[in-house]
Amino acid sequence: MPTPLADPSTEAAHALAVDLRMLASQLRRRLRQEASVAGWTESQRAVLLRLERQEAATVTELATAEGVRSQSMGATVASLIEGGCVKGAPDPADGRRTLLSLTPQARKMIRQVRAAREDWLQRTISARYAPAEQKQLIAAVKLLQRLLD
Repeated sequence: MPTPLADPSTEAAHALAVDLRMLASQLRRRLRQEASVAGWTESQRAVLLRLERQEAATVTELATAEGVRSQSMGATVASLIEGGCVKGAPDPADGRRTLLSLTPQARKMIRQVRAAREDWLQRTISARYAPAEQKQLIAAVKLLQRLLD
């Protein structure tokens, strides 16, 4: 008995999913290269971005949020404190706890890293895409945003 043919729309959707995943990975890697001037590891970058969003957190809270042990997070935080990116202060509600937050230097570096990434993207888009293609990219980005809604 012959095997039923696969649904072409399902095969096309799967191929698109594979292509999008690979493209997203390559773009992320390329953007990381643009941010390498900061010299942060992935773990350090994750902590800095979380502190930027949360304003302050303890080592335990950061470890839980990132899914690592407190000891591992302690080492990451210690390197960020040593590098002048993170500072600690007693928790006003519980003086036994230390709240970690970004230093002004870290906030400035984060802005610079973002600017470098955006500058690279802008230059590359302008150089490689005609104005009509840029409009297509705008439409494509709106469609891609729906994946995350």
